[in-house]
Amino acid sequence: MKLGMVGLGRMGAGMTERLRRGGHEVVGYDRDAKVSEVASLDELVAKLAPPRTVWMMVPSGDPTEQSIETLAKLVAPGDLLVDGGNSYFRDSIRRSERLAGNGVLFVDAGVSGGIWGLQEGFCLMVGGTNASIETLRPALETLAPPDGWAHVGPSGAGHFVKMVHNGIEYGLMQAYAEGFEIMKSSKLYPTLDMHQIAEVWRHGSVVRSWLLDLGARALSSDPALSELKGYVQDSGEGRWTVMEAMEEDVPAPVIALSLFRRFASRQEDSFANRMLAALRREFGGHAVKTR
Repeated sequence: MKLGMVGLGRMGAGMTERLRRGGHEVVGYDRDAKVSEVASLDELVAKLAPPRTVWMMVPSGDPTEQSIETLAKLVAPGDLLVDGGNSYFRDSIRRSERLAGNGVLFVDAGVSGGIWGLQEGFCLMVGGTNASIETLRPALETLAPPDGWAHVGPSGAGHFVKMVHNGIEYGLMQAYAEGFEIMKSSKLYPTLDMHQIAEVWRHGSVVRSWLLDLGARALSSDPALSELKGYVQDSGEGRWTVMEAMEEDVPAPVIALSLFRRFASRQEDSFANRMLAALRREFGGHAVKTR
């Protein structure tokens, strides 16, 4: 299929390349003229034949809102807009309803895979109508690994599931960080090799995971993570997950505490927080603060 990609950052660029390798034709636009393939959103839409599909990979909040506002004036009934950023799911519901009033289809796509998605495939959690998903199916099947995408529900459901996914991610990362700090701080065993332990846990251990693989990778090049500051940012999904847990009266202490630990990281520097920063850099290419 032919589609437009808005946002050619670390995720959008990888998705564009994977789509092209799968035989799709992609027209890419980015605010950075050095990487953009067209000069404007108007030109991008003009290069697509109706019914058009435009996939957005831009930061959540105002950048997404502005992109949708602009595209809504350029597309026509029957066209499809896809928001693949980490938008708040209630915003996605609102946007879907507004676009539907003009006959424009909308899919909210939770995308996981980070900078490794080009090679490994992107896990996709999509929300929208059956018709919208069927239109998008060829791209979804190319972007995802086998069994790596699902139509999880109506509008907003894709971003809701991705929100909870990222909340769980917070808890997993925090558990690894705390465990490694306990070992790093041991007075009885001060010579423990963090990289060696991460490597042995990767093989047969019940705590093995892709996150642990990435942690081992970070420790191999800098065993003390000395190049990093233990400052860990959050991008919103953890906060929204805790908010929804409160809204539904669901106890979620691990996710809540992992979020608060990120707040604390901005006031202190520790090995645990350097481990968290390293993991975010390794799986998603997120910016880190260095010494």
